[in-house]
Amino acid sequence: MPRLFSALLALGVASAALARDHLVLLGTYTDTTSRGIYAVRLNGETGALSTPELVATLPDPEFLAWGPDAHTLYALTRVKETGGRPVAAIASFRAGGDGRFTPLNSQATGRASLTHLAVDATGRMVVAASYGGGYVVSFPLDADGRIGAPATIIDQTGPLGPVKDRQNAPHPHSVTLSPDNRFAWVADLGLDRVFSYRLDPAHGTIAPTEPGALDLQAGTGPRHTKFSPDGRFFYVLGELDATITAGRYDADRGRVEPFQRISLLPDGDTGRRSGAEIRVHPNGRFVYATNRFHNVIAVFARDADTGALRRVEVVPSGGKIPRNFNLSPDGAWLVCAHQESGNVTVFKVDPTTGRLTATPHTAQVARAVCVLFSP
Repeated sequence: MPRLFSALLALGVASAALARDHLVLLGTYTDTTSRGIYAVRLNGETGALSTPELVATLPDPEFLAWGPDAHTLYALTRVKETGGRPVAAIASFRAGGDGRFTPLNSQATGRASLTHLAVDATGRMVVAASYGGGYVVSFPLDADGRIGAPATIIDQTGPLGPVKDRQNAPHPHSVTLSPDNRFAWVADLGLDRVFSYRLDPAHGTIAPTEPGALDLQAGTGPRHTKFSPDGRFFYVLGELDATITAGRYDADRGRVEPFQRISLLPDGDTGRRSGAEIRVHPNGRFVYATNRFHNVIAVFARDADTGALRRVEVVPSGGKIPRNFNLSPDGAWLVCAHQESGNVTVFKVDPTTGRLTATPHTAQVARAVCVLFSP
């Protein structure tokens, strides 16, 4: 029985002491010693992490997302079709107060490789991107959170970017839903574009919008994107050039107008660039991003009126290949997972400046590549 998860979800979780703790789920690659999804408890007063516990055995749950009910969890995975061919799939789980993650069902795409997913605000559909397969797929969700058969599969197309070894094909890398739940924005590393798809939660489908894309500077290689908390601004992390492109978001038209491009790294730094994850602080005042081959986290101050970013500092992430990180819902802590070194590090966030202070607290989870706080 996963004791830490049970402690956080059982009746009585609202007690003053326990409410300061945070449940953190870790998605992993299972090609070494990891076996699926792990959970740790983060002490909200000290930042200390509990011993990781396996809460769901699953092949390669490399990205995770909660449904809007905060009790249904969705995870990327793979399954074997008849004949033994592995195909991409999404699995759903129900989180219970007894500490168990009860499997609901899984649904395959019939094709290879899923990379990222997002659940719409109504809990009626999920959208996922396939980096290796070059497609975007949507699934309807039942009232109990079970996943239906794919409703839409769209192969992305367009002119390739100039980085021949990485932009050799369409590579949709992430899905970000607009705050009003009207559009799915899909960052395509291979095409230097962020595509826009209109959501239809009633049918679980997506459809391209017109003109339907944000074009980025050649060689950007967009990877992940985030909206500001007020929904007025949109931020695109470039994997290939380790930059952030900031844009003004027109919610009525579903359009983004870029106005700033800023590097994650100090001026003059010529090392290998590979942006991995971007997050906006819950208070909207700061933006964070990792460059995984420098093993650093960049901190930016954000102007709430203009949306413009100013680099504040670049700090060591505390491990090797910081593929993913996340901020606690209260914004007090940043937890970073390292794909190669397998350690999970904790930083204290200064609420005034956004600066990060490394703590001695850590946990070990092999090939951890996703950090998801419980809402």
